[in-house]
Amino acid sequence: MSEKGLTTINLKKINRSKVYQYIYKNKVTSKLQIVQDLQMGLSTVSQNLNLLEEAGLIERTGYFDSTGGRKAQAIRIVPDFRIAIGVGIQKTMIHITAVHLYGDVLCADTVPLTYSNTPAYYEQAAETIKTFIRDNSYEEEKILGISFATQGIISPDKTTVTYGNIMENTGMRLEDFSRYLPYPCHLEHDSKSAAFLELWNHPELDSAIVILLNRNLGGAVITNHQIHHGYSMHSGAIEHMCIDPDGPVCYCGNRGCLETYCSANALEHSSGMSAKDFFPLLREKKSPRLTQLWEDYLNHLAFAIKNLNMIVDAPLIISGYLAPYFTQEDITYLLHRINSASPFLMDETHLLLGVHGQYTPAIGAALHYVEKFIKSV
Repeated sequence: MSEKGLTTINLKKINRSKVYQYIYKNKVTSKLQIVQDLQMGLSTVSQNLNLLEEAGLIERTGYFDSTGGRKAQAIRIVPDFRIAIGVGIQKTMIHITAVHLYGDVLCADTVPLTYSNTPAYYEQAAETIKTFIRDNSYEEEKILGISFATQGIISPDKTTVTYGNIMENTGMRLEDFSRYLPYPCHLEHDSKSAAFLELWNHPELDSAIVILLNRNLGGAVITNHQIHHGYSMHSGAIEHMCIDPDGPVCYCGNRGCLETYCSANALEHSSGMSAKDFFPLLREKKSPRLTQLWEDYLNHLAFAIKNLNMIVDAPLIISGYLAPYFTQEDITYLLHRINSASPFLMDETHLLLGVHGQYTPAIGAALHYVEKFIKSV
């Protein structure tokens, strides 16, 4: 093939990608708008739209209101042209989610499954995932891949858990799952997956800190619009930030880690009840004991946020299992506690709440394959 031929083919691919990316970004658009904004010829845009439509990547959905001439046809991508599966691995359960190309959740489920580092566990987890796909009638060719978010520090090559004291899953390998699954597979730390989802939802953020209030605490740091991993992949492990050297013993073996005060497990242990039972009693019954426990929780969280904000001057996102239970009153209380002890005031707009609860890591994990696909078109 001639050099000129290669150049022509590459140019066609670039134009096709530009048109698709433009439609994806704008959600709904028209042919004329694409021509004007991308400064492409009408015939070039028409040709690429036809190719994308024939491939099933885009669809024409109705018409825009007339501005005096012929109505423009509305064009959008096909959101469920491809689907990504995200799986959150926890000690006693797995969360499974399916998301389409805009990252919206199509389906989510929680399945009880106690972790053990055995072939039987990995095979059962894989069968559970395949059952989820089958029960929701997702065609095999639509599945981009399956991404696992697990508790534990992941190796730089994303193949192995190198530190997994919570689940005792040190040495867990991506291959342990992938050998039973007919799809591409990916492995990520659950906190990093959660941060990826929050960055997806807040693309305007250049930097941020994410606190994952799951059954076990987690955290992540976002800088330059990227998740910071660090040399040993443990950047953002705020759960092991000591807030009281004489405090309770953490699973890491040290005392007074933030994990022992602000994880969902810590709240449930101190209250003697599940979060699902705790919050209705707190809000509706106004129990003095539960009110005091919740204030103690928020005080410890505020102490940590104040110190984190000294290190990274950026918005902070409260995410994960407990985030949906927070009220505006809680946010106001947190800000008061943060600002009363800090020389630098935090604005309310810099304290954000995640909205996906316990499924946050699984959804964030699935987005790994969504982003990869969008960039490849």
